[in-house]
Amino acid sequence: MTSTPKSPNWFDIGMDAWALAAESNMVIAMRIGSLAQGGPAAVQEAGRMVTEKVAANMTLGCDLMTGKLGSSPEAIVSGSIAHYSKSVVANRKRLSGSCAGRVVEDGGKGE
Repeated sequence: MTSTPKSPNWFDIGMDAWALAAESNMVIAMRIGSLAQGGPAAVQEAGRMVTEKVAANMTLGCDLMTGKLGSSPEAIVSGSIAHYSKSVVANRKRLSGSCAGRVVEDGGKGE
């Protein structure tokens, strides 16, 4: 017996979108903290934010135009959420690691 992939439904898509929004808000808060500290790390983070957004939008646009996301509205929206989730999760991991490292280095004093 073979299993067929479950086709996305709007409820599941909505829940995925909600989860992406929550995770994105966490990343935004961490990035604001990084930018507020100033210095070269803040400049690097600001540049990273811009280049990531441009690259993600260009890739998603190409995937949409070439049909890589599918042809149904549900597949396109679900694929778009999955596309953005990858970079959001990667940024959360990266920023969480750097914040944890700073807490250990300065004893949590936040100098």
